[in-house]
Amino acid sequence: MPNLLVIAHAPLASALRQVAEHTFPDCAPTLAVLDVHPGQCAEDVEAAARALMAQAGQPEWLVLTDVFGATPCNGAQRLAGERVQVLTGVSVPMLWRTLCYASQKPLTELARRAMQGAVTGIVATPPLPPDE
Repeated sequence: MPNLLVIAHAPLASALRQVAEHTFPDCAPTLAVLDVHPGQCAEDVEAAARALMAQAGQPEWLVLTDVFGATPCNGAQRLAGERVQVLTGVSVPMLWRTLCYASQKPLTELARRAMQGAVTGIVATPPLPPDE
């Protein structure tokens, strides 16, 4: 039963937690967040994330970051391994797709659901008719 951790440029991680708490208040306790502030390096992010993860006492984690190659992702990649899966491009649909399944699905299935949520969350809407 993996926990979820969002690591993103400040204040995105905290904002995503607020969205999660607003929409799925019963599931939000499985979500930890780490806002990365200007000047933090990947080593600082890794250390802060490890502290959050140790505090929760959960060995398996799905870590969602905002941008591949940026400091949040670089810190998260240092955590990746057999019991920690890292995905980039975090979005509300990605988070919602995983939030309430963290306690029910294994890590690999949770990661699959997150990626499906990200892809299916992209929708081209038809243009609105002009005002007359």
